[in-house]
Amino acid sequence: MGVTKTTKARPPLLPIRHPNQDFFICDILDAIPKDDMASMEHPVFSLSTKPDLRVQEYSHNGTLVSIVPSVRGVATIHDKDILIYCISQLVAGMNRGEEPKRELYLQAYDLLVSTNRETSGDGYRRLVDALERLAGTRITTNIRTNDEQITEGFGLIDSWRVIRTNSTGRMLSVKVTLSEWLFNAVLGREVLTLHRDYFRLRKPIERRVYEIARKHCGKQDEWTIGLPSLQKKCGSVSPMKRFRQMVRELALHDHLPDYSVVIENNKVRFRNRSSIPSAAAIEDSDFPLLNPETYHDAKTVAPGYDVYYLKQEWRNWWIESGKPPLRDADMAFIGFCKSRYERNPNP
Repeated sequence: MGVTKTTKARPPLLPIRHPNQDFFICDILDAIPKDDMASMEHPVFSLSTKPDLRVQEYSHNGTLVSIVPSVRGVATIHDKDILIYCISQLVAGMNRGEEPKRELYLQAYDLLVSTNRETSGDGYRRLVDALERLAGTRITTNIRTNDEQITEGFGLIDSWRVIRTNSTGRMLSVKVTLSEWLFNAVLGREVLTLHRDYFRLRKPIERRVYEIARKHCGKQDEWTIGLPSLQKKCGSVSPMKRFRQMVRELALHDHLPDYSVVIENNKVRFRNRSSIPSAAAIEDSDFPLLNPETYHDAKTVAPGYDVYYLKQEWRNWWIESGKPPLRDADMAFIGFCKSRYERNPNP
């Protein structure tokens, strides 16, 4: 008599591979994930898990993008982790008053840990492969970044170079030179904060859908888009029937960070899981208004906490302290949340 073998369903999110990562990163504020708005808006990265050697053309409302692969294929949405890490480091440095530069010197281990990647030998090998695809993929577009339009072909990164290795040949540090196009986006602060669980999303389509929701829904209560338009923005080449099924699965598991997904007929609606209160909800007119992006940063430095409750605590402390002037209210609030989390990591 045969025995039926049962298989346990795979969790929709990747495990947290480095639960104690804050011990390895110099400053947790440096690790707040930031993404550039241009590539969140348009499909620049491949969703394929195999080498994608197609020349891709995309046009939407006057925006043109041409993507030409190298012999190793187009840069993938998972390769983009490197750019997100670079952007995050640049923005953190700018917040500290440092002059941004296109050349970044990165610790390979910190990059892997921050993006929830494996730190095995295979993890380092994949990092090298990703750097090669990022440098080899050529982009031609009329997308403006920081009010500058670059129309000639350029790589997502200009170059990369391993600076130091250990006795086993594993890379320790690497130099990455960003493209002017991406660097201009950072200079213009054309970036948005990503939920840290972005790096736990398994499927390329899930990461891409999250980017689109983050860019377009943002702080709104909800945002709706037609299914064909969402497929075009994702850059998906799957048949519509399969694409619809992937979105249905995403809605069913309900594991997308920040937003829930509802599919109705030929439309997809994204609902903000924690809508940001309006300015009218603030009782004291002297209390500083925070940038909506600050709430996402606060969630990153104080995971598990209700950041709106923390804002109320911070507001009460500010009033009791005599309403002292705040040179940078957003950074002060993030610092308050970080301190609160460090005192009690388990809310």
